[in-house]
Amino acid sequence: MAVIPGLSALPSAKIYPEVVVTLLTASLALIPLYFMCLSIYNVYFHPLSKYPGPKSMAATRIPYMRMVLSGRYPQKTRELHQQYGDVIRIAPDELSFTDGDAWKPIYGTRVGHGQKPKDDRFYVPRAGASDIILSDDADHSRFRRLLSHAFSDASLRGQEPIISGYVDLLMKRLHENIAGGNNVVDMVAWYNFTTFDIIGDLAFGDSFDCLKSSSYHQWISILFKSLRYGLYSNVARRLPFSDYLLALIIPKSAVAQRKTHIELTTQKVEKRIEKSNERPDFLGNILKHNNTEKGFSFPELVTNSSTLIIAGSETTATLLSGVTYLLLRNPQALAKLQDEVRSTFTKEEEITLENCNKLDYCLAVLTETLRMYPPVAVGLPRIVDSQGDMIAGNWVPGGTIVSVSHLSASYSPANFKDADKFIPERHMNDPRFANDSKNAMQPFSFGPRNCIGRNLAYVEMRIIMARMIFNFDMELAQPERDWLDQNCYLLWEKSGLMVRLQPRDMQK
Repeated sequence: MAVIPGLSALPSAKIYPEVVVTLLTASLALIPLYFMCLSIYNVYFHPLSKYPGPKSMAATRIPYMRMVLSGRYPQKTRELHQQYGDVIRIAPDELSFTDGDAWKPIYGTRVGHGQKPKDDRFYVPRAGASDIILSDDADHSRFRRLLSHAFSDASLRGQEPIISGYVDLLMKRLHENIAGGNNVVDMVAWYNFTTFDIIGDLAFGDSFDCLKSSSYHQWISILFKSLRYGLYSNVARRLPFSDYLLALIIPKSAVAQRKTHIELTTQKVEKRIEKSNERPDFLGNILKHNNTEKGFSFPELVTNSSTLIIAGSETTATLLSGVTYLLLRNPQALAKLQDEVRSTFTKEEEITLENCNKLDYCLAVLTETLRMYPPVAVGLPRIVDSQGDMIAGNWVPGGTIVSVSHLSASYSPANFKDADKFIPERHMNDPRFANDSKNAMQPFSFGPRNCIGRNLAYVEMRIIMARMIFNFDMELAQPERDWLDQNCYLLWEKSGLMVRLQPRDMQK
């Protein structure tokens, strides 16, 4: 081996403890300096620095996370829009809009712009296969093509006897419950019983028997308890070591419930597969294509069925609860709806899907409720294309997270006159509201990924509300309470809606 002259004269390398301590101290001191510099950059030099909003939210995502964890995300976003305008910065890389012209560029497709990808951190990750919500464009088109048959007008007519059967049972149970003298019932529970039974039958050909037992099925209780999982996931997956963080902050009981949910869904799907494919439900048409490339794999059947249960039941029950509360808070609107329903129908058998479509004021009442109490109140985030985009007259750089906040858009005085008042007439060409921006409210979202179950929701809501108005006189048992003051964890965390029911005097 060659010897380098003079090398032996060099001192041997030593690691001095005081040097290590000094280096560590300097490194730790640089961490807050780094975040301070990053915050200054975000507030004053970031490409989004021109957009208004609290400087704390521009500096770091921590205020956004606190807002989400508080359960007041939609309400606080609404307050920020009222303070700062129709486009605000709610995080260093995120904007919220209320302008109706923002829906198409964010959620639609245009020449030169495909669908903007979803911010997957916002959504609860699926175990196993993807579903219609979190799938890529190719899978989404395949899922939607097969599922759309189940939600067509022809299918809805075929499903009407199933839906009406459960509404019959709802009316029967309510009459039974108030016959004993205690005429106060929790309508949140009863609407949930009904919509879960309907969706269980339509999805699996197997009811949850909530109305039969007058109680929640075990599975539904698990679903309610797991809603906050998505909230923790949204926050944790925006931080380093997200998988480790999720394991720390998600209670073991939530993990166990999630596992039970998948197992119960799997059992339901297996049971449905054994039945005839000619049944007029969601899986009937899908199973006809089960052995083709266009069909669903078994894991896809499970994940999509799970999604349909929540999307097709909880949101409809939420809207029915909201419309009941708002009607009882606004006696003039209630009286007008009572007059429409009770003058149109002389007997209950006449309240059919076709006949309910003729109830113009009923539709206006439901639409106004969707404005004031949207079942999905938060904005659903998308990510702007790398080349950037114009959104509602604002240039937004690529990579920015963008959304339209449902609740904020609905309550914006720039979009709706007397936005905080329940006025169904605004949806019936009342000239007082000619300048309302109707396109600002899109409660079923917009574009290729809008809610596939919109038609089914309207069928259920119209029939159930018409039957309630036909059968009962109603009033709030706790009129002093602001029932709409609720926390929101993607979906509203509804408390009981106590309503006093009185069987209607048919002689009047």
